[in-house]
Amino acid sequence: MTDYKTLIDAETWAFIEKTNSYYPPDTIDYTIAEQRAVYDQMCREFFAGYPQGVTAETSAIATPPYSVPIRIYRNAAPDRAAMVLYVHGGGFILGGLDSHDDVCAELCARTGYDVVSVDYRLAPEHLHPVAFDDVMDAYEWAAGTYDCPVVLCGDSAGGNLCAAVSHATRGHKKKPVGQVLIYPGLGGDHSRGSYVTHAEAPMLTKRDLEFYKHVRTGGVDRTGDITLYPLADADFAYLPPTVLITAQCDPLSSDGEAYRDHVIAAGGRAWWFEEPGLVHGYLRARHTVGRARTSFTRIVEAVSTLGKGEWIW
Repeated sequence: MTDYKTLIDAETWAFIEKTNSYYPPDTIDYTIAEQRAVYDQMCREFFAGYPQGVTAETSAIATPPYSVPIRIYRNAAPDRAAMVLYVHGGGFILGGLDSHDDVCAELCARTGYDVVSVDYRLAPEHLHPVAFDDVMDAYEWAAGTYDCPVVLCGDSAGGNLCAAVSHATRGHKKKPVGQVLIYPGLGGDHSRGSYVTHAEAPMLTKRDLEFYKHVRTGGVDRTGDITLYPLADADFAYLPPTVLITAQCDPLSSDGEAYRDHVIAAGGRAWWFEEPGLVHGYLRARHTVGRARTSFTRIVEAVSTLGKGEWIW
């Protein structure tokens, strides 16, 4: 039995308790509409505003018969070395342009890069592979619109979608220059590692993961589908340089380790860092929890470094 009382510090417990006050642990038992309302309210409560000098414009990418909504963040003192395509988390059923609005604005402020957030369609109304297709369309748009390299960055479900796009675009003329995956779910082995050690972690449990997977697929067994489970790929060669940042107290943490090992074994560049004592969703704690603040700086530096085509790990 994992002793979270000693692993998790007081600041992080305060964040967990605040989150649970808006988004109780049994929220997956609510209807999807209720879950979204609760999640959106929680995100509003944690909203930290925009840093000075950042502006945002909401637009859409026309991909008939559907347009993919996006939000473009720009810095008053831009760095044109790269741009960032950001893909939000939320279990493939929650979130949108507003849920990660301040995260994207801060990423823009601290890197200088334009950041484009993607409002992909959500399950269960839109089952897999619709979200993947929307992010692919957004990537194609970004690669064709910007004359600088594209860095992929996403958290949780968004990290899954970023990795899937990286696998799908290896043969493209303009593939991503790097990817930063923040506590991603990549389809790892549920019978080992953090899936067992942290099956009942605060903020995300193995039961939650099964629920999200079921909703995303409509209950269809898609074992081996690499657009759904990037870790199911048989070939990890020619992937972009990858930085994986996971939380220790999170059933998904082992996915970061496994993905790193596959990329390195295939001759690529990958670095995995497990943040001690942190929990899934800690991006929202980056202003109140010291460990989360440190991790967000690590994420910013990784995005900035990969955007410049550098590797420091």
